[in-house]
Amino acid sequence: MNKGKYYITTAIAYTSGKPHIGNSYEIVLADSIARFKRKEGYDVFFQTGTDEHGQKIELKAQEAGVTPKEFVDNVSSTIKGLWDLMDTSYDKFIRTTDADHEKQVQKMFKRFYDQGDIYKGSYEGMYCTPCESFWTESQLKDGKCPDCGRDVKPAKEEAYFFKMSKYADRLIEHINTHPEFIQPVSRKNEMMNNFLLPGLQDLCVSRTSFKWGIPVDFDNKHVVYVWLDALTNYITGIGYDADGNSSEQYKKLWPADLHLIGKDIIRFHTIYWPIFLMALGEPLPKQVFGHPWLLQGDGKMSKSKGNVIYADDLVDFFGVDAVRYFVLHEMPFENDGVISWELLVERLNSDLANTLGNLVNRTISMSNKYFGGIVADKGVAEAVDDDLKATVTATYAKVCEKMEGLRVADAMTEIFNHFKRCNKYIDETEPWVLAKSEDKKDRLATVLYNLVESIMIGASLLEPYMPSTAKKIAAQLNTELRAFETLGTFGSYPSGSKVTETPEILFARLDAKEVVEKAEAMFASRKAAEAPSNEKSEESVIDIEAKPEIEYDDFGKMQFQVGEILSCEAVPKSKKLLCSQVKVGSSVKQIVSGIRKYYTPEEMVGKKVMVLVNLKPATLAGVKSEGMLLCAEDADGNLALMTPEKAMPAGAEIC
Repeated sequence: MNKGKYYITTAIAYTSGKPHIGNSYEIVLADSIARFKRKEGYDVFFQTGTDEHGQKIELKAQEAGVTPKEFVDNVSSTIKGLWDLMDTSYDKFIRTTDADHEKQVQKMFKRFYDQGDIYKGSYEGMYCTPCESFWTESQLKDGKCPDCGRDVKPAKEEAYFFKMSKYADRLIEHINTHPEFIQPVSRKNEMMNNFLLPGLQDLCVSRTSFKWGIPVDFDNKHVVYVWLDALTNYITGIGYDADGNSSEQYKKLWPADLHLIGKDIIRFHTIYWPIFLMALGEPLPKQVFGHPWLLQGDGKMSKSKGNVIYADDLVDFFGVDAVRYFVLHEMPFENDGVISWELLVERLNSDLANTLGNLVNRTISMSNKYFGGIVADKGVAEAVDDDLKATVTATYAKVCEKMEGLRVADAMTEIFNHFKRCNKYIDETEPWVLAKSEDKKDRLATVLYNLVESIMIGASLLEPYMPSTAKKIAAQLNTELRAFETLGTFGSYPSGSKVTETPEILFARLDAKEVVEKAEAMFASRKAAEAPSNEKSEESVIDIEAKPEIEYDDFGKMQFQVGEILSCEAVPKSKKLLCSQVKVGSSVKQIVSGIRKYYTPEEMVGKKVMVLVNLKPATLAGVKSEGMLLCAEDADGNLALMTPEKAMPAGAEIC
């Protein structure tokens, strides 16, 4: 039964580093929806991939001492490996460094320019490198990036801008006439009230301050800004051509049925992306769902804390399907979910080991004990059977209803309610009591048949969420997982079939204390291994050769003050030097420092530093220097700027 096409995408993962379990949740969520739709009879195309351009990646590659392409090749491979580890069934893994994607982005950019949608100007504002976003002062929250809460830096550069306001009214009308377009509704209200209705600002769509991006082919000083590059993957990945020669696959699949994304990037997908599509004359995606976040129960995941949880960590502890179960079942529809080691163990023990695993094991063991593994329907029914059958045959419709609204956690709850009903049926019928009477033998056989049939209905429904577990259950019951359209009826399990002689333990119970101790040891080991070679413990010391003693008057001749770096650039004739404009009190000094190996010009801007201000001016690599920035140096020659422990004004005396 073919219900037509269904095109689903995830946001493409940013290749600045290995994604944590909160990022991995999205691919598992999308996979469960894609698998469910396939089981329903849809021709599904599931696309994911990696977002590989931008200033942040250029800086990360610099720090790692590799080219940006080498850096993203490595990270993209890691991400793809994680997606594969989590048993996700994507059909296409796109990379924004793919040649066909880059070519189409250039063509789209030129088309927008030729249409008058893009114009050249300049941008001056506050810039957040991790988010690749410009902000005005009024948009900041407590002086920080409103999206991620990190520090921003002043930036000014020539750029191309997209005329967002040209399409704003049309987008507002679309959202108002398509209530299903943005889900959940709370996300829709946020976009309308905070961005669209107050009036859209034109969007910066190119950059000149870094080079790691797709070049604007008619103005090679510019590279295409990350969001125009990244968002278009949803059409370039299926064969869109800006010249009008799109593939048959594109014509079949577009518009997308579902963009599944994190709530933090809902603005880009429900405002910028639809406007780009309008400018191209292409239909908008049918639905954008901004899912909540998965947060760590004992505080924010942080590399500095050494407590970041990755998907492969959890798989090592619990197995793939247990992790899939947890992230899918514990995430509410709109609110953030919580992950902790204790909660993981609790869910594994109660839901997976007990409710599901024990049910399957008991049923198979009793079938072997009482009938040599043969499961036969003897037709000896009692009233209690009717309630069981009514419950398990109604589960499919309930699950479909939840999945239609993308309420995946609720759908899984319905399936586990199904298994709980099976366990209750065992308590109600007491097979061990029936086994004591020869004249109850056929009734016992019927009870076990009803259990096996009910388990098979539940396992078939479970497949999109826990595919490996569902297949293991079917294999132990010596049958195949069923098509969805058969799950509303009871009695499909072939009477007289033989189950496995030795049931496999699907999920072993774990001790929470042991798991937490093991996790803490893992984090401690990782933090030690990942510490930079120049990072010394608190007990580490360095002895240097002592210089001759000086009088206090000698020290008093030196004037030290706090300075604030206003701007910084590399010295053209040197690989080591940076030239900084440093505000000290009401004056600005130009200071040249040999720290280019340790700091980028962008990192320097905004720093408060310790300055020797009355050093005699000198010329370094043809550039005048009017002071010295104080640094600490370790035994390996690594440098770190000396900065005030507390906030101090530029010009404060250091004494």
